[in-house]
Amino acid sequence: MSSATQEVTLIGLCDGELDSKRYKTSYLTNKVGGQPDWWPVASRPPPRCGRCGAPLAHVVQVYCPLEASPYHRNLHLFACPGAECSGRADCWRALRSQCLEAQAAAAQTSSRPAPAQEAPLSVTDWCEAADDWGMEAEEEQGDGWGGGVKEDSQVQEETAAPQTEADSPAVSETDVSSRLQELRLGGSQEDVPVFCPFFISVVEESDLCGDEGELEHAQELLREYERREGVAVGELEGGEAGGEEKYEKTRARHGDAVFSRFMKRISLCPQQILRYCRGGKPLFISEPPSNLAQVVSACGSCGGSRTFELQLMPALVSLLRGTDGSAEAELEFGTVLVYTCSNSCWTAGSDSPVEEFCFVQMDPDQQLFN
Repeated sequence: MSSATQEVTLIGLCDGELDSKRYKTSYLTNKVGGQPDWWPVASRPPPRCGRCGAPLAHVVQVYCPLEASPYHRNLHLFACPGAECSGRADCWRALRSQCLEAQAAAAQTSSRPAPAQEAPLSVTDWCEAADDWGMEAEEEQGDGWGGGVKEDSQVQEETAAPQTEADSPAVSETDVSSRLQELRLGGSQEDVPVFCPFFISVVEESDLCGDEGELEHAQELLREYERREGVAVGELEGGEAGGEEKYEKTRARHGDAVFSRFMKRISLCPQQILRYCRGGKPLFISEPPSNLAQVVSACGSCGGSRTFELQLMPALVSLLRGTDGSAEAELEFGTVLVYTCSNSCWTAGSDSPVEEFCFVQMDPDQQLFN
């Protein structure tokens, strides 16, 4: 994020299904599910579950460069959809990857002579510094975050246009080379579960208070919650003073004041699937352990401390469906909090991601989100 003096919480929302036949994604794309888009210079097999050893499904990809950093930066979250592994921290993995802009550009140029249209993203995204990544040309193609992504017309035209016999060998040779490259970069895909991909769009949490329709919807959700839990949360107000103090004294029927606070905070946008605020305060869905500072381990790469960066929200659960047409996946959680290296340490030239820390909380009242 920008600076510790002004914390801005960004909200991630589902912004439509990502059709891989129409759109080409890259490490610049923010998305749910699908295959992870690694850096062109990297080769990574799918991570495996710490409990059952099965390959993990890709859950979320976030492009999140830091201010004043020369690196592109990604976070990838993976999870085991097995029923016995649901809700366990060792069944989740968060991998952070970084790459110098010049290195990524050179690798892309050398790997594909005529790259297809990338899915453009507005980089007023998870951090202000992204405006300096030289992506003005991409931004002109749309408003970003999935809403402004255009179809890959180049690919469609090439597919539709008949090829002459003279052209066929060259095209075929390039196609085979490209497919081999993809197999090498992606590793073995055997039995790797894949969730249906969706674009992620983003808004600032502070912007959610201005729409009268959304406020009315939020009030209705609060009233429903009050009836169900026997708790008077109170009306939403523009300011937190006074009302917040009254709210803090209120306890839900099941005695979980933390969950009540969680519900109030997300009530303006219950469909949010992700919250991002590097260095900010996480939104717990249940009481965290008193020794959380000790539970969050130090960075395994540099030994430094970790800081909160993002969390997945309950509304994401219903979106996680397999691409094979299966029913809703066996992946349940209340919130998944990701803590990353405070220094965002990285070894120049490395092609291996740094593993970060996931803290998983189950939803104490899952029926509210169904």
